Amino acid sequence: MHDATVPPSAYRFQPHWEVLPAGSHLWRMHSSRYAAGQFKPFDAHDRAPGRFHGTPEDPYPCLYAATDPETALAETLLRSVPFDRETSMRLIPWAAVRGKSLNAVRTRCELRLVSLCSGAALAAVCQDHLLLESEGPEHYAGTRLWAREIRAQVPDAMGMVWGSRRNPSQRALVLFGDRVADLADGPLAALPHRGIPDLGSPGGIKEANQLLEPLRSAIKEPLRR
Repeated sequence: MHDATVPPSAYRFQPHWEVLPAGSHLWRMHSSRYAAGQFKPFDAHDRAPGRFHGTPEDPYPCLYAATDPETALAETLLRSVPFDRETSMRLIPWAAVRGKSLNAVRTRCELRLVSLCSGAALAAVCQDHLLLESEGPEHYAGTRLWAREIRAQVPDAMGMVWGSRRNPSQRALVLFGDRVADLADGPLAALPHRGIPDLGSPGGIKEANQLLEPLRSAIKEPLRR
């Protein structure tokens, strides 16, 4: 990773690109308060902002997604979750899915993304694998600053895409809401009947666990009183 004492603006990037065609299907896990294609607004009081969220200096809305439903769940639910010694499974607390949904969307337009999918692509923005693998608030403060500089140097980037850490054969991505704000109907169209509207319900847990089973992971049922 770069020298933390040197600001990102000291470097000059030569980004690699990946173009996501119109009509591509994406999956996202999100709070049920938001519609399937709705971007999360920047919140200066957010207690747990994500890896590539906006900053007070660059407060853009964002939306995280993945190329398949398993990865959308894994990227959100399997962060720092160890394998249980008794079951040899990764057990996810029910609270992690309460009030959450899994939805499929279709891109309405071509999306031009900065690629972080290879060592060369990371080097093109003067970074390495730690940009994508470091966990926790103490690291995310730095990764958000790096995303801000990528946006500053690449003003036509609509987002970034990378190989999923938790399901390496698939990809995860973030879209920048301000870079697609001029599209009248938004960049994403919901695909009805393709998702799980209530991940915390008994039926939602069952469907999600079927998706998570190949990753030896499962959501635990809530305690019944």
